[in-house]
Amino acid sequence: MEEIYENVKYDNCADLRASQNQRGPRSSERRFHGSVVLCLGLLTVLLLVGLIGLSVHYHVSAQRSAAELSSIKANLTERLQASDNKSSSLTEERDLLNARITEMTEELERLQSLSKQVKTCPEGWKMFNYICYLLSTESGTWDKAREDCRNRGADLVVIDSEEEEMFLFGLAKKQTWIGLTDREEEGTWKWIDGTPLTLKYWAPNQPDNGGGDSKWGEEDCAQIRDDDNTHWNDLSCEAPLQWFCEK
Repeated sequence: MEEIYENVKYDNCADLRASQNQRGPRSSERRFHGSVVLCLGLLTVLLLVGLIGLSVHYHVSAQRSAAELSSIKANLTERLQASDNKSSSLTEERDLLNARITEMTEELERLQSLSKQVKTCPEGWKMFNYICYLLSTESGTWDKAREDCRNRGADLVVIDSEEEEMFLFGLAKKQTWIGLTDREEEGTWKWIDGTPLTLKYWAPNQPDNGGGDSKWGEEDCAQIRDDDNTHWNDLSCEAPLQWFCEK
């Protein structure tokens, strides 16, 4: 009996050691698996935190960008509106000016038409382009000629167009004074109304201020020549000539 007991005892111990040997590797494997699971869990948490942080950053940045874009849009809209208002104001001013110009043009045409209908020249005067001209019947100095014209409510003629010039040349029969002089400054010819000379019909080599010959004196007044009534000449203002008045 003791031998049988001993054998059973020995068998039980063997089974226990075998059982312990089998549990050892399994326990280590479980601990390893637990560590892996824990690491994966931590990584998952860190990844989740990172994603949340990125999401928050993107949301804040998106809000900031949206605010900046909204501000830029509002600024551009304001500038565009101001530009439109200014353009509209300029357009209105232009339209008002055009309307005013049209109105003044119509009034001028009306007055010109009325003037053509009612204007007449005194007896002995000739009309050309609604201006009255008189060729004197007497002769005198340039100063006497101007005085006579002024006494008639006129002045010595100022020629400012080729048509007017040809009209006067057709009337002139002798040497005739016109309202042109360089008394103020030698060589600077001006009309009696102060306008500078631009339309010129001087004869060849004229004006020459007497050519330096003392017998002619200072030639400071202009006349239409009698030998060639398509040209002017400078002459002493004391010479006795006919004259043209204009009004």
